[in-house]
Amino acid sequence: MTNNDASQRPSDRPFTTPVGNSGGPQITLRSPAELADALPYMLGFHPSDSLVMVAVHGEGGRFGGRLRVGIPLTPAEWDDTARQVAECLVRGSERRGAKPDGIVLYLCQDPTGNETGRQVMTRLRPFAQRLRLACGALDVPVLEALCLSDGRFWSYVCPDERCCPADGSRLAAVGTSVMAATATFAGLRVRGSLREIEGRLAPLRGAVAHEAECALDRAADALMPRILDGATREEVGRETLELARSLMRRMTLAPPVRGGVHADEWDDALLGHDEAAALILGLQDREIRDVAAEWMEGEEAPPALRLWRALARRCVGAYVEHAAAPLTLAGWVSWSTGDEPTARIAFGLALRADAEYRFAQLLHHACNEGIDPEGLRQCLREERRRREPKRRRTSAGTRPPGRRGRTAPRRGPRRTAGSGR
Repeated sequence: MTNNDASQRPSDRPFTTPVGNSGGPQITLRSPAELADALPYMLGFHPSDSLVMVAVHGEGGRFGGRLRVGIPLTPAEWDDTARQVAECLVRGSERRGAKPDGIVLYLCQDPTGNETGRQVMTRLRPFAQRLRLACGALDVPVLEALCLSDGRFWSYVCPDERCCPADGSRLAAVGTSVMAATATFAGLRVRGSLREIEGRLAPLRGAVAHEAECALDRAADALMPRILDGATREEVGRETLELARSLMRRMTLAPPVRGGVHADEWDDALLGHDEAAALILGLQDREIRDVAAEWMEGEEAPPALRLWRALARRCVGAYVEHAAAPLTLAGWVSWSTGDEPTARIAFGLALRADAEYRFAQLLHHACNEGIDPEGLRQCLREERRRREPKRRRTSAGTRPPGRRGRTAPRRGPRRTAGSGR
């Protein structure tokens, strides 16, 4: 069950985790302090408002699968959440080869208002207990449960104040620990906080958001009459893909500035509201989106990622659901180029925008299962090779240059149920 005695404390048993990819160096963690310090390096970012669970295997305490979800907003959700996440991690580990021998869990939340870190820890203690009970019900003990808040950490498992004082212990300064040194050696970096990464993909606000929504309304009103008047899918699709290529060239010719927020402001300024709106609506068509997914490596990947992020930020107001397409494309480029942490976040946001968006569902599942994206990259490369010779042949004739066989909206500008999947 979940009654953890002293023999189960991290101070008495080591845990080992790879740093970077599975072939990277291994590091041994022997205390709650080292476990707390290792968390952002395991995830690739600093989690905020997050429950993180890590599966532990074997006598050596090898870390396996991990799961991250947001902390429920109300205690009424704690029981269901605890059962669901415990089941998900344990059953997922079994599918990948072995049931966990234990679990390490983290509750990460900073104070709000006049709350202190210790008060956050106390408030979340019942949730930690529900998680321990849910794991114990599956015959998997929680070996350590930590709360990280306001730059400090507490153990819900260790009763020894010599190593786990009531006021918590301060987290190691950034870049000063053995884990940080090992991660640097392995080429692994922490990509800021979860809140910062999500913020780069979040809808615009204020007056600029109103302008973006008005542009989307205009684009929707203009597209429907064209379809009703007989404009073909290929014509609309060709224009959409040529617009996307044009905007990617613009991004390439205007190298990004340093800094997340400033880089995003720079990219936002490169796009007009009307052209961004036209491209957002065009990407709602599955076939156009599939062609756009081919721009996932080499010189095309950086400008494509910048473009998809900028389009996701323009999906405002009544068009929030339209963000599923550019968010999924942003996640796909991130995953394809080796940035799995950002990819998982982008896929999660895409499913938050549209829970039924099939492309995001498939990629999110594959990424979480550790599937190599090279298989999909090969399929996209082959499809591009198959199509582009035809495009080059026809460009010499009556059709405009850059024409692709796969193109766009088969419906009206607003995606209906089952479209754009």
